Order: sequence, then structure tokens, then C-alpha cells
Amino acid sequence: MPSPAPIIEFQTQWLPHVTNSGLMRLAELLSKASPLLVHGTFSRALPMGCLASHIAWHHPKTCKLDSEAGVIWLSKVAGLNPATSTLILEWDESGLANYGLRMQLLLACETEIDRRHALVPVDDPVTSS
Repeated sequence: MPSPAPIIEFQTQWLPHVTNSGLMRLAELLSKASPLLVHGTFSRALPMGCLASHIAWHHPKTCKLDSEAGVIWLSKVAGLNPATSTLILEWDESGLANYGLRMQLLLACETEIDRRHALVPVDDPVTSS
């Protein structure tokens, strides 16, 4: 089981800056253990990238960037140092092979998706005309 520090960093320092489309994409890749989600590098051959790169490719400030998108998103948007990010360090060590980390990240994504959906007002068919 991974340390809680990477998940706490993800929840508190990454998720507030992740777009809905980036969140959905990351959840999809994590749920499938997609080979497009890599570790040990920010990107390989596009569209292969790490957690930060996939998020960055769905963010308005970094969506036009290629291999440098993840680094720029982490440092300029999320305000993190990519070299000291506990999540990047943990992910780079084992990536998808770390089932516990992958499942915790997926759960954090799903929880955030549910939270965001709860914030969106939905018309109540009983009270709506």
C-alpha cells in the first residue's frame, strides 16, 4: 500500500486545478490500466504521457503543448515542483504496476467527479413544470 502522502497531494494540490475533461480522461485511463498512461517520463510518443501530461492536455493553459505539457502544468498551473512532487516520485517508481496507488488515484478521481456533479444544480422533475 502506498504512502497516503501522494494521494493527499493529488487531492489537495492537483485536483483543484484539473478540468472536468482532464479528470474524466484520467479516471478512464486509470480504470483501464491504459498503456497510454506511462511512468518514468512525462511523455513518450504522443499520446503516451504520465498523470500530469494527460491532465495538461485537457487544460486550457497547456492543451497546445506536447511533451512539455505535464511539467508546465505542474509548475505553472498547480504550483508544484515536478522534481519533488510526492505523487510524481511514487508514480515514476512503479506506475501502473502499483495497483494500490492506481486504485487510490481512481477512487480519488471518482470521488471528485461525484463531488463536482453534486455541485451542478439538476432540475427536479417533480417540481419543474
